[in-house]
Amino acid sequence: MNRWLAKWIVNTLALWAAAILIPGISYGNLLSLIVVALLFGIVNTFIKPVVKLFSLPFIILTLGLFTLVINALLLWLTAGLAVGLGVQFYVHGFWAAFWGAIIVSIVSLILSIFVPED
Repeated sequence: MNRWLAKWIVNTLALWAAAILIPGISYGNLLSLIVVALLFGIVNTFIKPVVKLFSLPFIILTLGLFTLVINALLLWLTAGLAVGLGVQFYVHGFWAAFWGAIIVSIVSLILSIFVPED
């Protein structure tokens, strides 16, 4: 299986887990979740490195904890972009995004163990 496809599946499952476990995160149907996983991957690939670079002083000052805030904001941004594109994926507030990002990170980390390297 293509590594890119495997990561997409991991993102989909991680976002599904966040939607199940966090009351402030919801989605319309499986297709919406699949599209949001793709969008989330794009946001993490292109926007996250730039945001982390510009927030590096805060990341260092907080010993890396500011990364949790960045992840939450990127999840929230992804939800906003999804709604703008007509995809049903909602994150209601910062705290839902914060806890959702933690769930997404943990699930992604665990599932990525099973994705073989190229």
